[in-house]
Amino acid sequence: MDFNKIIYTRPDYDTYKENITLYISELKNTRTFEEFDNLFNKINKLRDKVQTMKVYSEIRYSINTKDSFYEKENVYWDEKSPLYDSLDNIFYRAVLGSTYKINIIEKYGQQYYRLLNCRLKSFSDKIIYLLQKENILMSQYTRLLASAKILFDNKICNLSDLSIYMSSNDEKIRRSSIKAHTSFFEENEDKFDSIFDQLVKIRHEMAKRMGYENFIELAYYRMDRTDYNPKMVDQLRKNVRETYISQVNKIYKNQAKRIGVDKISYYDEKLDFLEGNAKLVGDGNYIIEQGKIMYSQMSNESKEFYDFLTNNNLFDVEARESKAMGGYCTFLNSYREPFIFGNFNGSVDDIDVLTHEAGHALQMYLSREIKVPELLFPTLDTCEIHSMSMEFFTYPWMKLFFGEDEEKYKTYHYESAIKFLPYGCLVDHFQHEIYKNPNMSPVQRKNKWRELEKIYMPNRDYQDLDLLDRGGYWFRQGHIYKDPFYYIDYVLAQLCALELYELMQVDYKKAWSIYIKMCKVGGEYSFIELVENSGLKNPFKEI
Repeated sequence: MDFNKIIYTRPDYDTYKENITLYISELKNTRTFEEFDNLFNKINKLRDKVQTMKVYSEIRYSINTKDSFYEKENVYWDEKSPLYDSLDNIFYRAVLGSTYKINIIEKYGQQYYRLLNCRLKSFSDKIIYLLQKENILMSQYTRLLASAKILFDNKICNLSDLSIYMSSNDEKIRRSSIKAHTSFFEENEDKFDSIFDQLVKIRHEMAKRMGYENFIELAYYRMDRTDYNPKMVDQLRKNVRETYISQVNKIYKNQAKRIGVDKISYYDEKLDFLEGNAKLVGDGNYIIEQGKIMYSQMSNESKEFYDFLTNNNLFDVEARESKAMGGYCTFLNSYREPFIFGNFNGSVDDIDVLTHEAGHALQMYLSREIKVPELLFPTLDTCEIHSMSMEFFTYPWMKLFFGEDEEKYKTYHYESAIKFLPYGCLVDHFQHEIYKNPNMSPVQRKNKWRELEKIYMPNRDYQDLDLLDRGGYWFRQGHIYKDPFYYIDYVLAQLCALELYELMQVDYKKAWSIYIKMCKVGGEYSFIELVENSGLKNPFKEI
């Protein structure tokens, strides 16, 4: 389905509730597994319709946060999503309580059962009103970031627009753009603190009402973590500290030599080469067109997939005023198609949209025939293997986008992948500290960030950027506000992607074959199962 031809209709909750409740009642009284399975699939089709309208509305709202119609729809979904989740919970209980457990596991796998247990442990009608409040606050955060209107270079810029200036090889431009970017967060410091403070307290209250000591245990269930726990994650962070901080220190020393400074300050972090960073040789339309060449040459699967995206307008990557920040890939269940959202700004980040988000989209495309919504795509730790690995698989085609700067881009990208690992662990460690101590004040939270930052990123020198030196960098990390405890998934996936990259250099076809198989199985296996089934190292055991 062409995205522009999709017709949005707000679901009527009461009608949906009546229909799905009737189906669930019938499901409980089935006399054969065949009857059960038919009703199971009917219920999932109904759920798909609701999810599709929700996702479509979210995309439209992301495209223009000032669209009055989708602003209202966003309010509707903030309020109603937990009520739909409650109905899902009733369905999950009916499935788990069924006498056909052996048949269900035989057809849909053990991981499906594990996921349903996670869903039941992460939701209760007791917390619906808290989930509604959480949704409203997360939407406030999205609007606050999108509200940025910063006068720079004789034009009004949003936060994304400033990225290209922040990596300029002109020190004056680089410094002034970074100061302008930071000023937005300084001017809105109280708002960022207030939103987060409310989110922490709401999430802690959810956990207490669900019978947990704090939000951490609840968050792991919300993240569908079926085979690892906080103790294992703590060990992973320790492994990264011991293995990668020294490597990152060397990378920064080499970068300092390349750009002719004694030590890298925050103002220099985004400058990789003295004569200037890798530059794209074309605009957004050019990138999309060159992507067609790249994916057509990569494999039959990737050619078919990319043609499908472009032919059905399943991209929105142009930066515009009032557009939500960042990039993401999502899925429209009823149409079995992924959608990629981004903000092209002329920087190397544009290529990440074409590679990282397309990695997500390719996995969704290849597993689109899996009809069970919970198994269509895997848990987020595995999802990020697909996206981060695709960034490396596209290396042979980077000349299409960077011309003579091809090697510059590869150096930047590989070094960034290594630099990221301690930062990803920092975000995760920070969140564990925050939710263990939910009554921290805003000042204490910033102090804790800065304390951990000095452990994981000892090279970081903010100089005269007061808010950042006081520990306010995390304001810009949307996952901390909107997707708590997500970030360690990127670390896990990056370690796997780096292992695949090593294999690519020896046997590209073998690496690609492993990758495609991982994509096709969707979410049928847990993270550790999929990694070990694919012949990759378990990151919790060895780096």
